[in-house]
Amino acid sequence: MITALFILGGLALLAFGGDALVRGAVGIAGRLNWSPMFVGLVLVGFGTSMPELATSLQAQSAGVPGVAVGNVVGSNIANILLILGLGAALRPILAVREALLRDGIALSLTTIAAIAFLLYSPLPSFWGALLIAMLIGYVALSYVLDRRRGDKAGALHEAEAASASAPDQIGLAVGFFLGGLIAVIVGARLLVDGATTAAASLGVPEAIIGLTLVAVGTSLPELAATVAAALRRQGEVAFGNVIGSNIFNAAGILGATALVAPLDVPQRMVNEDVWVMLAATAILILFAFTGQRIDRREGLLLLALYVAYMIWLAASV
Repeated sequence: MITALFILGGLALLAFGGDALVRGAVGIAGRLNWSPMFVGLVLVGFGTSMPELATSLQAQSAGVPGVAVGNVVGSNIANILLILGLGAALRPILAVREALLRDGIALSLTTIAAIAFLLYSPLPSFWGALLIAMLIGYVALSYVLDRRRGDKAGALHEAEAASASAPDQIGLAVGFFLGGLIAVIVGARLLVDGATTAAASLGVPEAIIGLTLVAVGTSLPELAATVAAALRRQGEVAFGNVIGSNIFNAAGILGATALVAPLDVPQRMVNEDVWVMLAATAILILFAFTGQRIDRREGLLLLALYVAYMIWLAASV
């Protein structure tokens, strides 16, 4: 009973905290007159991944690398197959070609780099620093390109910034940010403690818990943002949020987690799950390029693939 409360409480705090943190950060950035393109690219696109970051860092510090790595790999799979699939099933999701060319390449490169590094476990701190350097390079290049007049990718990032309903008053924005940050940290601790206890009591590998319960739970901000964008007929914003989140997960979160301590990767993830993440990424880019959108049939197919993946994980237990 207590374990269930820890897990549910952790998930609730992560969902609330992630949303509040992004709104507060966007509100502060607005008062400081930061570029809307930068706000959309970094604060919104990456801010929704803060629950994943806090949870993976907490798991690595607690000595449960299966949860830390499974959270990243499982979140990237869930973002594509479950979240984008659900959004496209509600309404077709448009893909801005200019943003897809740049961000799709960045997503492909960071995913391949993350897999290449994970194949050589334990992942040393030096390689974690390289992943973070890749993320910084992507942000810097994107910001320079987004500032070009008439750039459609830049317009997409501005739309992402506008989609976050941020408080107008600076004091309220700071309160949202600090409250969200505290909620994310506490929620990550509760979720990791509850998940590891559940794994031990049920005899389920920590990696499976990380790939399923933890990964889906920390992806709740992306889920909420995607569903809201789809219902508002802003599918391109949902698409940009998911790609930005997956880039941050693969490069930033894995990199930061490896900096805490050398990251031991469970063998089953090396043999199976990282390739599912690569396949999901390839399917996403294929669907987006072929029709400049992900339609309802493709969304339903993505959902079916996620259900099949969950069944496969359950069978492996």
